[in-house]
Amino acid sequence: MSVPFPFTAVVGQDDLRLALLLNAVSPAVGGVLVRGEKGTAKSTAVRALSALLPEVAVVPGCRFSCDPSAPDPGCPDGPHESGGGASRPARMVELPVGASEDRLVGALDIERALAEGVKAFEPGLLADAHRGILYVDEVNLLHDHLVDLLLDAAAMGASYVEREGVSVRHAARFLLVGTMNPEEGELRPQLLDRFGLTVEVAASREPDQRVEVVRRRLAYDDDPAAFAARWADEEAAVRARIVAARKLLPSVRLGDGALRQIAATCAAFEVDGMRADIVMARTATALAAWAGRTDVLAEDVRQAALLALPHRRRRNPFDAPGLDEDKLDETLEEFGGDDDPDTDPDGPDGGGGQPPAEGPESPEGGGDAEVPAEAGEAGQPSGAGSGERSPVGAAEPFRTKVLSVPGIGAGAAGRRSRARTEHGRTTGARRPQGALTKLHLAATVQAAAPHQRARGRSGPGLVVRRDDLRQARREGRESNLVLFVVDASGSMAARQRMGAVKGAVVSLLLDAYQRRDKVGLVTFRGSAAEVALPPTSSVDAAAARLESLPTGGRTPLAAGLLKAHDVLRVERLRDPARRALVVVVTDGRATGGPEPVALASRAARLFAAEGIASVVVDCESGPVRLGLAGRLAGELGGTAVTLDELRADSIAGLVKDVQRRAA
Repeated sequence: MSVPFPFTAVVGQDDLRLALLLNAVSPAVGGVLVRGEKGTAKSTAVRALSALLPEVAVVPGCRFSCDPSAPDPGCPDGPHESGGGASRPARMVELPVGASEDRLVGALDIERALAEGVKAFEPGLLADAHRGILYVDEVNLLHDHLVDLLLDAAAMGASYVEREGVSVRHAARFLLVGTMNPEEGELRPQLLDRFGLTVEVAASREPDQRVEVVRRRLAYDDDPAAFAARWADEEAAVRARIVAARKLLPSVRLGDGALRQIAATCAAFEVDGMRADIVMARTATALAAWAGRTDVLAEDVRQAALLALPHRRRRNPFDAPGLDEDKLDETLEEFGGDDDPDTDPDGPDGGGGQPPAEGPESPEGGGDAEVPAEAGEAGQPSGAGSGERSPVGAAEPFRTKVLSVPGIGAGAAGRRSRARTEHGRTTGARRPQGALTKLHLAATVQAAAPHQRARGRSGPGLVVRRDDLRQARREGRESNLVLFVVDASGSMAARQRMGAVKGAVVSLLLDAYQRRDKVGLVTFRGSAAEVALPPTSSVDAAAARLESLPTGGRTPLAAGLLKAHDVLRVERLRDPARRALVVVVTDGRATGGPEPVALASRAARLFAAEGIASVVVDCESGPVRLGLAGRLAGELGGTAVTLDELRADSIAGLVKDVQRRAA
């Protein structure tokens, strides 16, 4: 077995290490979500934590890690007698992003269940993680149906597997740790709230610290065992401190003053529900125990707020997480308790907010500019609005009408367009291809019934063979690639008009976030088009690019459409199952390049020929309208909608229009 990188050898990342250690002291804190850029030791620190956890006592031979002092009465391997057990290291189980449902919750042998009434159950990852750590790398990319199962298990402390009336239940209490890169998309709010603490990590900008990171990593790669041996004493000291803090934890007193500060802080930052108050209380208690104290101080409450509230603060998906620390200090001072004991705030082992020392090898410390014109634009003939304008802020977003791709797809699960999925309403049955996941009971019985006499059936049970099993065919919703093609030319540059356009696109981005879509952004102005954002799951990155988008120059509509077509071609190679919806935001004018109108028409017909679903958001304004956007929508084979009609309460039937024109 490979030797993990020592936890105490991780350079810097104080908040990350502290959050993990607090969960080791008190698993009731509820886990950690680690957000940050790639290459910042997120996974390394999480994997190293498992080596510091105390061993757990288990019932010998139990596949579900029952505690011998209090075995689960409903354990599938039970019943167990109370008494002696065996000890083993705490497990850290990794959940792959692409795992199947059966791999997560376990698999039930449907054939034996129907024919023999036997619950033949193979445990999944939730059973393996019971009383240990469940680690999800890139948790923001986890499929929705797996997220739902995780939410259920985290809420109930148990996992249920039910197939056509056959049910298996087992305990599943685990420390949930997830890592993610926000650039690849955000988490669903329901799962985000399940993480007790969250930390933001970033690579150090201090040269000395970066040198030390490289030095230690190279030493570990050369000889992992020798490197781990050098840090054995520090690891043992932290392990002993965790054990001592766990023993001290029941004796820690959370006074009324600290509770008032916790409640006032959660109210001041307008967090939803009461989970934040409970998590803050548990975190502050764990901080006191980690510092070797039996009383919670104001500094513990402050540190708990910094770890437990940023991801729960009421905000829209495009706001950066974080807390106003000045506001936090003011709240704590205003509601400061007077029952804090006169004790040393640092405790015998340092402050509650300090992670373990890094050892002897640790290094010391730990005005708007004008956007340049696009290349090649200077050679274009000047006209009204041809000069570049500074970026304009987006208008207030609104709830948009649902846009969907016509037909039935088979892409990743989501909430936009109809698709054949593993979850949803049953529409038919088919022979299983590979492992059976969703049984269609009626079709299975119908397939087995004609063969009962030939199979020698003599009792009430149905004789079922493997060939009789039928998989349920289900229809649900898929996520799509929503590619925005935005006109940033001079004809769109009026500040009020461009603000409304950006507000509409931000509104559509919010809708894409809620429906779990991938998004991309192509802009065109001057003499060319560019991919402002390649297809990604991070809608907040798209909003940021849109916010800083300058305008001006001619309108190379054909270039924008051709660039979008190229983006879709590449994306089909990467993800052939994901269908696209192209949203062209323009007034329909085409003035850039030779024969701009004819070239734009030919480019648009490429989309129609390939059956790519499209919507043109008509931005034309004024008393005289040329109807160019509507003409473009016809050539694309899509539909046109004005900015006003895009609002959810403005029209009924936009989706039907999209589907009818694409049919």
